Amino acid sequence: MRFATLNNGSRDGRLAVISVDHARALNVEGVATLQALLDDWDRLLPQCRAAQQRVDAGQGDAFDPGAAMAPLPRAWQWLDGSAYPSHGELMDQVLGIVPEKTGRPLMYQGLSDHFLSAHQDVLFPDTALGIDFEGEFGVVLGEVAMGTPAHDCADAIRLVVQVNDWSLRALAGPEMKTGFGWVQAKPACSMAPVALTTDALGSAWTDRGVDLTLEVDWNGEPFGRAKGGGMAWSFAQLIAHAAATRRLPAGTIIGSGTVSNADFRHVGSSCIAERRGIEIVDTGAAKTAFLAFGDRVRMEARAGDGTPLFGAIDQRVIRS
Repeated sequence: MRFATLNNGSRDGRLAVISVDHARALNVEGVATLQALLDDWDRLLPQCRAAQQRVDAGQGDAFDPGAAMAPLPRAWQWLDGSAYPSHGELMDQVLGIVPEKTGRPLMYQGLSDHFLSAHQDVLFPDTALGIDFEGEFGVVLGEVAMGTPAHDCADAIRLVVQVNDWSLRALAGPEMKTGFGWVQAKPACSMAPVALTTDALGSAWTDRGVDLTLEVDWNGEPFGRAKGGGMAWSFAQLIAHAAATRRLPAGTIIGSGTVSNADFRHVGSSCIAERRGIEIVDTGAAKTAFLAFGDRVRMEARAGDGTPLFGAIDQRVIRS
């Protein structure tokens, strides 16, 4: 199934199901928002399935992804992992860090009171902050009890989303050194307009992530074409890590971290920091600048036959 949140003037929007070709949208009667569905998933899902059948049969109104809100305009929690070893190992090499071997995934808790829609301009105060994009995938959860083991956590995955986790690199290092984690370095994330149930991804949904190419373009030029299926920690393991000492409410979003492949010199990167890291390793100095005002970043992962899935994140960076 395919869900979007249409802008009806309210903070949480109006839930709709989207046709396979993303041409039409149909409201789900009796289910106002995506969070309402997540809170009562088992009871309300049959109504959504019926609506999905109708919209795929040609009912509904035209769907404009550019006018849609983020599928979850606000969420109870946004917990972002770092599940692609090639990205972490490169960053450690560049920064001269010898990571502690804990046997646990890396994860931070970010801002979740709002997610930016996929086509709105993104405001930042100063390019000296090192504005960077980070393309990744995420899962939206039903409720997870504290201490749920990883082998049961996959059952809590309700939806899959595509995210741009914006980062301010000049602030990230100093905040990390405080030992208290990121606040200023991690502004609001952007989310592609359509959230999918795992079955809608077909064989692209695996225990090691979304096995699709994440196409990242910067000012119309290809920047990254990394595949998302190479996570060292599965989403189930990330969920279990997050739930080890807390209950996760329905609507929690868990991120994969920056999509990265070991052959990043060939397929490119999903963030500028990784490209700069490659340059430092290869030449001794970073050459690629971070984003400038007016720059445009586009991200999309499509099915092998070109069928749209999440839709595109396509945004311009402007001065606040």
